[in-house]
Amino acid sequence: MSRVAAIDCGTNSIRLLVADVPPAGAHTDLLRRMEVVRLGQGVDATGRLAPEAIERTRKVLAEYAAQARDLGATRVRMAATSATRDAANRQDFEDMVVRTLGQPPDVITGHDEANLSFLGATASLDAAAQAHGNPAPRSPYLVVDIGGGSTEFVLGDGSGVRAARSVDIGCVRLTERHLHDDPPSAEQVRRSEADIRAALAEVIAEVPVAEAATLVGVAGSVTTVAAIALGLPGYDPDAIHGSRIGVDAVRTVSADLLAATRERRAAMPVMHPGRVDVIGAGALVLRVLMDEFGLDEVVVSEHDILDGIALRLARS
Repeated sequence: MSRVAAIDCGTNSIRLLVADVPPAGAHTDLLRRMEVVRLGQGVDATGRLAPEAIERTRKVLAEYAAQARDLGATRVRMAATSATRDAANRQDFEDMVVRTLGQPPDVITGHDEANLSFLGATASLDAAAQAHGNPAPRSPYLVVDIGGGSTEFVLGDGSGVRAARSVDIGCVRLTERHLHDDPPSAEQVRRSEADIRAALAEVIAEVPVAEAATLVGVAGSVTTVAAIALGLPGYDPDAIHGSRIGVDAVRTVSADLLAATRERRAAMPVMHPGRVDVIGAGALVLRVLMDEFGLDEVVVSEHDILDGIALRLARS
């Protein structure tokens, strides 16, 4: 058994998992945390990480480093994804991480991100289905990780990844690029849809999505849409993990979020404060991809790249 700490630093949030990982089988969580730091603030427009965004990230990272030490994690890995890959001043960010964590981050490629997302998302699918009284989802799986700056599409099965593609559509990027009004105008939504469809054409060129038997959706946009579709009185990871949400419900939730004011979105009982401004774009990505790919439902996973980082760290 290995006790490891995984840190996932994305465009919108930074997350921590401290877990005990056996040589095989399910891992045991000791601590999960997520804080929205919006590291990717303005990156799409400026090409640089804002100093205040780096400072927000530093404060949370210092807390994570202390908690990992206090819980006795013997190995730590921090993966940084889309916002950092895109930034001209990524060295400023990496220097901050070395000072705060004592080691540099792994600024992973889109392909690496996709592989880790697939590993984390699929490791506990059968157990989650059993907990819901559902049959195990069938492979091949198409795992879709909707992030802040990018979205990863990974097709694979029990033998591993067959094909993957990362594209630059994410809830923060699309919001900053197009969804400026409160609520966004029909034309702003239309431009966002056009960006999404153009990106999906790139995915289809490299990933045989028609081979997928099950769509698996991960990360906060998908889990929030699921929580709303399920009518939960509060955010409940156990109820969300392994749930199956039909495309009609996704369409309804997406349309409602895009028509809602910021005030109404913030009042939703399942809404994390850091997702209020970007959830409409995230829901739109999920709705458009399900329609474009002809997928009837999404199996929702609370486990994702963060779990993949921990599993790979412990078993490498």
